Amino acid sequence: MFDIAAVSRATAGLAAVLQSPSGLDDAGRVDAIRALEELGCVVSAAQAALSAELDESQRAEQQAAGVPVTQQGRGVAAQVALARRESHHRGQRHLGLAKVVAAELPHTWAAWRAGRITEWKATLVARETVFLSQEDRLQVDEVVASDQDRLEEMGDRQLAAACQKAAYLLDPESYVARRRHAEADRRVTIRPAPDAMVWLTALLPVKVGVGAYAALTGSAASARAAGDRRTKGQVMADTLVRSVLAGAADPEADETHDVPVPVSLGLVMTDQALFGTSDEPAYVESYGPIPAELAREIIAGACTREERLAVRRLYTSPATGELVSMDSRSRSFAGALGRFIRLRDRTCRTPWCDAPVRHADHAEEHAHGGPTSAVNGQGLCEACNHAKQAPGWRAGPSPGPGPHEIGTTTPTGHTHQSRAPAIVAMIRETPIRLDLILAS
Repeated sequence: MFDIAAVSRATAGLAAVLQSPSGLDDAGRVDAIRALEELGCVVSAAQAALSAELDESQRAEQQAAGVPVTQQGRGVAAQVALARRESHHRGQRHLGLAKVVAAELPHTWAAWRAGRITEWKATLVARETVFLSQEDRLQVDEVVASDQDRLEEMGDRQLAAACQKAAYLLDPESYVARRRHAEADRRVTIRPAPDAMVWLTALLPVKVGVGAYAALTGSAASARAAGDRRTKGQVMADTLVRSVLAGAADPEADETHDVPVPVSLGLVMTDQALFGTSDEPAYVESYGPIPAELAREIIAGACTREERLAVRRLYTSPATGELVSMDSRSRSFAGALGRFIRLRDRTCRTPWCDAPVRHADHAEEHAHGGPTSAVNGQGLCEACNHAKQAPGWRAGPSPGPGPHEIGTTTPTGHTHQSRAPAIVAMIRETPIRLDLILAS
């Protein structure tokens, strides 16, 4: 029987110990770090076991309630994510791993339960065998994970390579088919990086990916040999950007910010920050906060290039800093109201999700009388929006004078509150379509 109270006591005891120095010598500190690492592995395995049980239990309940087979299990990953205080995507990954490892990778599961490997290593074994039949998967698990001492000593790359080799020997046709499927999944993604930078990442087939990197490296070597004072990394980055945005690299240019960019950029800032009387950070849609100085640079650069500039002003609440309400007679959050919600919420309103807003949706369902309004609207990622359609989920706005708040209750009765971030307000459009929100 799982004793939640005992776990809580152990957590409180360990937290209390950390309030003062350990009293250990250096060897003892290293041993304690190892012991805690093993404990962390066992804890993550326990979470996996409970997640799999939750999935099995709720699928059985939904089946008894007549929910179609294709929809059974919907919303479980979201509940796991909320309990683990992480995004829906990570909750899905954790739940999927929990269901697979215990059922199809017994040696890996035994090593994980014993604290010999981390959740990530268990993920690597599952990921590299996902395309195999259950029989072949069991064989790879036997080859790679039956010796726990050897398994524990492997690094991540070594473990992934061992799984790949064993999988290829068992089923080369499926391995090749997986490679072809992976090529079809090539894509480019973006995510925020520190200091007002972004990570622009491309997932490419090995031949073109290595070829593109070699071409950029060659351009950097040539530029540096010709006396270019930029670093190798700077030349590679500038060449990539100019090639994509302008269609060709310009080895003579030192800067990239003056390249015409036919894209949309949403910029949110106060009027005081715009005119230089305040250094309150601005906000870039799909990125996050940036320094006010950088926001003014972006605007000044657009104005210097004599690009079209149109300004639309929205007002904010002086008490909460959030945008004022907008309503719609339509069932959908389209046009200005949809944009309003995306700018207000910034990221998915599910706690700890942080994914980009893909859907503007009713908190209280429209079918149950929920209005199409800013108060009842919330920005969600696609996965979280689908999860809340599962039986037993309820959501609605929490009225009050404070920031916009949505309360969501899961089938187990746990309630989670999410607040819209304070925002500031005006929208500006150029060929780069720069959208600003200025505070009143």
